[in-house]
Amino acid sequence: MPDSPAALFVHAHPDDESLWTGGTIADLTARGAEVDLIVCTWAEGTHRHRELLDATAALGMTRPPIMLGYADSFVPESAPGAPRLIDVLLDEQVQLLVQHIRRLRPEVIVTYNAYGIYGHPDHIHAHRLAVLAADAAALPLYETELGPPWQTSSLYFATLAQSMVNTMRPHLATSSHIPIVGTPDDRVDLTLDVSARLGAKIRAITAHRTEMARSASMQEFAALPRDPQRLFLTRESYRRRDLVPGGRDLG
Repeated sequence: MPDSPAALFVHAHPDDESLWTGGTIADLTARGAEVDLIVCTWAEGTHRHRELLDATAALGMTRPPIMLGYADSFVPESAPGAPRLIDVLLDEQVQLLVQHIRRLRPEVIVTYNAYGIYGHPDHIHAHRLAVLAADAAALPLYETELGPPWQTSSLYFATLAQSMVNTMRPHLATSSHIPIVGTPDDRVDLTLDVSARLGAKIRAITAHRTEMARSASMQEFAALPRDPQRLFLTRESYRRRDLVPGGRDLG
């Protein structure tokens, strides 16, 4: 078995793949792993889709991201004429994701923790969708027309350790709209040191030019003093849930 697992990342928006898991993606691609990305919102051809292509290239991905094409809950123009991610029947979305899982056959699926790191409804929805689809994809009698069943070995949920949140908190504006909830350090199952991939991660984050210019949260992270910013950028933490005995290591 190869050292690096085939991995599928499921994110809500363009930029989340770089901000929360960019070092992990860059490390996997550098080690020759098969890596795919599903982005639930924004449509192909929009400006943020074009920026996403630049970001994934910076992270070493060779296959284009899969865009589900739903609208961001707060940005209707993200997918003109399409429904918001959180307004579509969950069963319909699970079937769509199961089809991708059965085709791609990932050993691990990576998404947000159950709170979406800071409570964004699209993040929370993407978490639920990934978890349900991972289970459903393995059921032999579930939607057989979507392909043969596939059992993913482990799920990884991106989070921030509470110690990191405590380090960052004094440097975030008191009026910040980012209600980050950290995971107690002893409940974090895996923390990857992605220092060796820092350049790729920064290039990927900054490829999201319009979001860097628009988003108050992105600007706050960019304005962190050097030491807490480097800590934030070089440590990526996860909760782990094995779906088969022994599971599959991510890094």
